[in-house]
Amino acid sequence: MRLKVKDISIKCRNLPVTSGWELHPKITAALKDAVIIDKPTFGSKELAEKLTLLAELDELEITLVGLCTDICVVSNALLVKAFLPEATVRVIADCCAGVTPESHKAALDTMRMCQIQIQ
Repeated sequence: MRLKVKDISIKCRNLPVTSGWELHPKITAALKDAVIIDKPTFGSKELAEKLTLLAELDELEITLVGLCTDICVVSNALLVKAFLPEATVRVIADCCAGVTPESHKAALDTMRMCQIQIQ
């Protein structure tokens, strides 16, 4: 079974949640049934652990998007890949942004070298 965002969505957010850090209301509405993981730092071990539990039920294909490519996205992608080395992990590059265009590209290159698919 291939899980899609409509089936399972996990929204990570940095703590503390303050004005200016919230998701756009349209995204929040689209992810109304999402599991929320509040992460105190840029990488979430809890995310990787939850995905590991889901992987015990069925084969997963994991797609990551977000800000910043060169901080949170790369950290979470590498954690997920470390916990689930055989899972398909992909990052949609056009749905991410880095601190600079150069650091965005460097993060994508790093993930690609670690067998994370970049689309």
